[in-house]
Amino acid sequence: MCVKTFKLRKLVVLDYDKGLEGTEVELIDGLIINREDDYDTWLIEGFINRNYWNYFENKKHEELMVQATITKESNEPASFITKMTEMHEIGQQMNVMLMGKIIDKQKKDVEQLLTALVEDGYEGEELIQKFKEIY
Repeated sequence: MCVKTFKLRKLVVLDYDKGLEGTEVELIDGLIINREDDYDTWLIEGFINRNYWNYFENKKHEELMVQATITKESNEPASFITKMTEMHEIGQQMNVMLMGKIIDKQKKDVEQLLTALVEDGYEGEELIQKFKEIY
């Protein structure tokens, strides 16, 4: 298996319970790895302040839609559907690891689809399932 590693410059978690309003996670450092495996999975690791512990603890069983800006802050963010695989305390910091798949369509198309689904009353797991059906 071949992997490609990139610098993670920005991480935004789209919160289903807030109508997909994004929560930007302030990174101390981060990596994103294209595992180039048979499942097209990506690993996103953020090294962040420990004050995010409760935020991620409350999301550990959810599928998370995230937007990751890779390599340069001026790049368009890529969208991923992920699951948190691990989180660890490291002194006053922590790391969070997300595993998921990249969404290939343009960000604008994804935002329009998600906005339409939210306006139709979908939320939480139901929103995720409907998005997967359509997408």
